[in-house]
Amino acid sequence: MKEKKSTFGYELIMDLSGCEGKIITSKKKLQEYIDRLCKLIKMEKYGKTLLPYFGEKQAFTKGYSLVQLIETSSITGHFSDIWHTAYINIFSCQKYDHVKAKQFTKDFFKAKRLKTRFIIR
Repeated sequence: MKEKKSTFGYELIMDLSGCEGKIITSKKKLQEYIDRLCKLIKMEKYGKTLLPYFGEKQAFTKGYSLVQLIETSSITGHFSDIWHTAYINIFSCQKYDHVKAKQFTKDFFKAKRLKTRFIIR
């Protein structure tokens, strides 16, 4: 029996550069970002946000990483202290306003540049 092809999910991939250093190096600000983003795109968080700071052996790997499970998948992020960059993915089986998510993210981190890719899987 042949299964009907359908959309599994939606993924927004964002590479931000020229981010405000005080924001990407603050655990409190990163938690605020994820809390506000989830409300904005109407995603329900599943569990606590993981926000480890690691990679301290080399300057270019040092920074926070973020993992927030959501009821429909996950939001992940990696932040570089030295390069003032952020790499964020939002994946969800539920549709969400990826245009709002992009603009909010760029504004929140005060990024000078934002490169994105939106994939429908």
